[in-house]
Amino acid sequence: QVQLVESGGGSVQAGGSLSLSCAASGFTNSPKSMGWFRQAPGKELEGVAAILYRLGWTYYANSVKDRFTISLDKAKSMVYLQINSLRPEDAAMYYCAAAMDRISPLVDSAYDYWGQGTQVTVSS
Repeated sequence: QVQLVESGGGSVQAGGSLSLSCAASGFTNSPKSMGWFRQAPGKELEGVAAILYRLGWTYYANSVKDRFTISLDKAKSMVYLQINSLRPEDAAMYYCAAAMDRISPLVDSAYDYWGQGTQVTVSS
């Protein structure tokens, strides 16, 4: 079975940095893309970053462009999200996801498998 497990969340002061990891296992076919999504209480699920598995092209929400970086290590079956210059509005539960059949990089309905999430808190 496919399993995605996020780690690396925590509490960071505004302006700080954080690196999130997603360990993937159980794929019988390579995914089309891997993505990071986030959701804060009372807010919609938001696509943050995505990477095409085969070509490595990356996509970012405008709100995180130039601050977040998604990367993929195929050999280790890991996807990462480097978060810099954290803002209070970045606080959310961050989810790793895999899309198997469709490439719509930041659209949650295109993704088939999801991790349990890792919490990012920005201290006041």
